Amino acid sequence: MTKTDNPADPFKKALAEATKVMAHDPELTVSYTVDPSGVSGDAMRLPQVSRRMTRDEVMLARGTADALAMHRRYNDAGTHARYAPPGDMARELYEAMETARCEAMGARDMPGTAGNIDAKIGADAAKRGYDQVKQASDAPLPVAAGYLIRHLATGRDMPKGAQNVMDLWRGFIENQVGGSLDNLQDVLSDQSAFARLTRKVISDLGYGDQLGDDPDEADEDASDEAEEGSDDEDDPDSTGQDDQDDDEDEASPEQSQDETQDQSQAQVSMDDMAEDELGEEAEMPEGDAPLEPPPPAPFSDADPDYTVYDTEFDEEIAAEDLAEPAELERLRDYLDQQLEPLKGAVSRLANKLQRRLQAQQNRSWEFDLEEGILDAGRLARVVVSPTTPLSFKVEKDTEFRDTVVTLLLDNSGSMRGRPISIAAICADVLARTLERCDVKVEILGFTTRAWKGGMAREKWLGSGREQQPGRLNDLRHIIYKRADAPWRRARANLGLMMKEGLLKENIDGEALEWAHRRMVVRPEARKILMVISDGAPVDDSTLSVNPANFLEKHLRDVIAMVERRRQVELLAIGIGHDVTRYYDRAVTITDVEQLAGAMTEQLAGLFDSDPRARARIMGIKRAS
Repeated sequence: MTKTDNPADPFKKALAEATKVMAHDPELTVSYTVDPSGVSGDAMRLPQVSRRMTRDEVMLARGTADALAMHRRYNDAGTHARYAPPGDMARELYEAMETARCEAMGARDMPGTAGNIDAKIGADAAKRGYDQVKQASDAPLPVAAGYLIRHLATGRDMPKGAQNVMDLWRGFIENQVGGSLDNLQDVLSDQSAFARLTRKVISDLGYGDQLGDDPDEADEDASDEAEEGSDDEDDPDSTGQDDQDDDEDEASPEQSQDETQDQSQAQVSMDDMAEDELGEEAEMPEGDAPLEPPPPAPFSDADPDYTVYDTEFDEEIAAEDLAEPAELERLRDYLDQQLEPLKGAVSRLANKLQRRLQAQQNRSWEFDLEEGILDAGRLARVVVSPTTPLSFKVEKDTEFRDTVVTLLLDNSGSMRGRPISIAAICADVLARTLERCDVKVEILGFTTRAWKGGMAREKWLGSGREQQPGRLNDLRHIIYKRADAPWRRARANLGLMMKEGLLKENIDGEALEWAHRRMVVRPEARKILMVISDGAPVDDSTLSVNPANFLEKHLRDVIAMVERRRQVELLAIGIGHDVTRYYDRAVTITDVEQLAGAMTEQLAGLFDSDPRARARIMGIKRAS
């Protein structure tokens, strides 16, 4: 093996060929990328495998390849679409169970795939923190249902985190579906029969209202209509009668409508008679008893007991919708003037951050390869000696690639003045710096629409003043910059923070949960959420009619949920107030002038390739 050989290439090539065979698709194109794994048309994306070829990398690539190949082989797209329900929760259950069916088919027909897919499931469960989940409400029901189907179909124990999620939900699922899963093995190889079983399970779980029309009944209706048409054509006496009936229908549409109404009324009367004959005491068989509709979704995933009086007046709004373009430009100019003395220091810190990131970027190339991107720096050798082979290079994975950073800024009244100005300019500079290094940045703000309660409080006062009504103010969540929007389009939006009257009260828990929800649906592999606040959540309207720790408890519950799920890396900066009592990874600065340094140092530390350097940052000490 020469130095130009990548030791991972033979493995990648062998895995790609094996995947095509297992998928029964010789036209399939297999690539290895840091992008999320999946299949698009005839292209399959698998996790990247580095030159080191660690066991975890190899097992994850093999497990992902096997799982996607099994789905490709055993799933018919037409049948899948035919039975797919339109509702969100029903669709998630349907997809998870069908994926489990395909993987179970692979384990039965090709036993070698079972262990590989287990490794993939285990890695995915560990990434999502499923081994730390203590309550069923903290784990997705569709995921648990998929795990249970695979366990029952294969008889294999699930990996640790997946087993935990399955066990939390198993009692509930089995109690609801009764014996519906008893014949699972009989329908496993028949996708249509399994889809019908899946739809019944979804109905048993209480989501029958999301299933839409039954595709089998639609087919029967179409078949009956076709047979009726065929019978009419074969009946020699039907033509004249039909023509006469058609004439009568065309002559008297009112009569036809009356007849239809009479038939409907007759059907209703027959149904009423049937119910009378059954009697009021009659009960349906237990297995067919209708389930109560699922309870309404809680206001908070972190705390089901957290209550909100009314969400009607809450708003999630883009910054450009809160001011005219001319006003935003004027406010931005004012922001720049306010921070003119600080720009030099902030820019130096931004350049330091960029140098550190680009230094890693520069070290992330493999040279002297036989394929890849032509290495222009080594073309001189070819000119001098034409027999010298061309040299290629390939960019390696870097830890800050495939990353999104969200900056969540407290827009409360206590941030007015210099704190909000510096927070705005730091967010601006960080967005520019990280964008140059291919890291996407989202900038969000949170406040309320009114002081001491808004329309929600007015409604509460007018309806009897319910005891402990929960959160009693109108939220305002502001999107200053979306992750996919370039910085230049959002530059003026940050000036909105200078707008008189914008900054009011702060309900941190719901804002943090909102930012977290936005992040977890992002495709990036790594997600970092940085909160910048100046203290505890405060809303006079809410705290005056609820327990004193109502908002603070919810914030702690949300932080615990985010850190337990581990889908997002959470860190915080407190300005003038100790936020380390809420956040495990936090810095408290005593002078607002330290904000720029704290933000850039924390982000630089997160991307540091040296684990010891990163540990120093993630251990996080307070700035003096």
